[in-house]
Amino acid sequence: MKKMLTIGLVMMLCAGAFGCTNMSKTQQGVASGAAIGALGGAGIATISGGSAGWGALAGGAAGALAGGIIGNSQEGRHHYYR
Repeated sequence: MKKMLTIGLVMMLCAGAFGCTNMSKTQQGVASGAAIGALGGAGIATISGGSAGWGALAGGAAGALAGGIIGNSQEGRHHYYR
């Protein structure tokens, strides 16, 4: 199970790195935040003895939310100064 989770997370990171060229700042923030949050959540859950899957799910959701907020903020600032 851990091997499949690791492979899935690595594939998500690779797909996210190559697929962000035509995205808005908000979309890039959501994708990056979800990937980073999922990795961080899985790592913290594994270290603390919990389920890596649930940690990745919680971390990915929190990362996507934070990344979306930050990306939207950057996007709004970009349009303002244009």
